[in-house]
Amino acid sequence: MEPGPTPKGRAFAAIVAVVSAASVVLQYLLLLELTRDNVGVALGTLRFLSYFTILSNLGVIAVCVTALRGADGFFSRPRVRGAIALYIGVTGLIYLLILRHLWQPQGLQWWADTGLHYATPLLYVGWWLAAAPHGRLNLRDAVAWLLFPLLYLAWVLLRGAWLGEYPYPFIDAGKLGYARTAINATGILVVFLLLGGILLALDRLLSRRRHAPNP
Repeated sequence: MEPGPTPKGRAFAAIVAVVSAASVVLQYLLLLELTRDNVGVALGTLRFLSYFTILSNLGVIAVCVTALRGADGFFSRPRVRGAIALYIGVTGLIYLLILRHLWQPQGLQWWADTGLHYATPLLYVGWWLAAAPHGRLNLRDAVAWLLFPLLYLAWVLLRGAWLGEYPYPFIDAGKLGYARTAINATGILVVFLLLGGILLALDRLLSRRRHAPNP
């Protein structure tokens, strides 16, 4: 059984899960309201699940609920906890640097947007740093973390070729062409690599500090 967080860590996980889940549900309801009369609920749900933001937030919820319950399994593994820290971290970073300039959400959409892209990334990465056990990650894990973003990219491009829509403008092959999309995707992959390396270094640093003998 993988090591679990302390009671305080579980309480922290509960807060993160509630914030993320509330944001996901609100965003889903808002998206359905926009798509019900044109593409319908099924395609609206497919569109919803095609955003990396939503998938990374769902990962946050799964890890935090597992930690809260003290349960063993896939979402309790250090590699998975670290992967979700990477994915939600990239979610927040890309939104902050690129996407937030493209629109100005208002009302309930502002609350959903803030929860998904700001509050949840900060809270989860904070939980991972402060409450999750450390010292179990290695370079192979950091490389394995790239598999999901690559699969996601393949899915987005296939879906875009099918439906003619893409979740993010920097991978819109319909407008940019596949060559430019490949360049942009490579740049995002570099972000994953760099941030993954930083998380791996932090994991090792935190492990050494926690196991250092008291003076």
